[in-house]
Parts: sequence; C-alpha cells; structure tokens
Amino acid sequence: MEGFGFTIVEKLEKLGEDIKKEQLKYHRKRVLVSKEFTFDAAHHLHCYEGKCKNLHGHTYRVIFGISGYTDDIGLVLDFGDIKNIWKEKIEVYLDHRYLNEMLPAMNTTAENMVVWIYRQMEAGLTRHENVSLRLEYVKLYETPTSFAEARREWMDSE
Repeated sequence: MEGFGFTIVEKLEKLGEDIKKEQLKYHRKRVLVSKEFTFDAAHHLHCYEGKCKNLHGHTYRVIFGISGYTDDIGLVLDFGDIKNIWKEKIEVYLDHRYLNEMLPAMNTTAENMVVWIYRQMEAGLTRHENVSLRLEYVKLYETPTSFAEARREWMDSE
C-alpha cells in the first residue's frame, strides 16, 4: 500500500546472529503487567434497601496489576500464566454462577468480592517461579462506571 508508510520486513532478526541472548533482558527495573477478564454472574444483596436486593446479574470486568522483575528474556510474567490462574482458580467460581451460592459466606458486594478475588490470584502467583511477583491491585467493575479495588498495601497492612 503506497503512501501509508508500511514496509515489509526483509530480514527476520535471528537470535545468536543479530541479537545475543544476554541482550534480551533490557533493564533491571520492576514493571507492572496487567490483564483484564470479564464474567457474567447473578447475585443479590442482603440487608440492602435498593434494587440490588433483588436477584439480578452483571457483566463484571476484573483487572489484575502484577509487578515483578524481568527474567533473562525480558518477561515479568507470561500473560498466559495469568490467564491460567484466572481460569483454574477464580473464573470457575464466578462465570455464569449464582454468586451467593458459590462464594464463601458473605454479602456479594463488589467490595467483598474484590478481596476474595485478590486472595485467589495472590495464592496462584505464589506458585510461580518468579519470586519477585507481587499482586499490586485488583479492580472489579460491577458496571462500566462503578468498581471496587483492593491494593497490596491495604491487604498487607491489616
């Protein structure tokens, strides 16, 4: 396509010829990586006088912020590893579920749920080989404009 500034790669960079393995790690700084997921679920709230006292559903959105130091090829954590923890340890309890039945005894507010989700992801990360990993935050959106957040400094201080 002429005029768009696209160029075709003429020579694919090769490890060992064009770049050395020791060059793959570019820095020694802590970096935050984030991954986002959605799930659909139903719930209702106890001791609440408003429309949420009735059974209803949401398309929730959850965002994980995980920090760490890069490994020898420049990765903090493979996004696929975050997805695996989500799928195996968290999503199975949330997606297309009645939350009041699936979660521990709690009022299924976003504020309670975000702490439960934080703890599940944190437990999953402790099994990872990169010991520098820290779960920095979890944001749980109940609607596109309303969310609850759990942060590492708050979770660690209490």
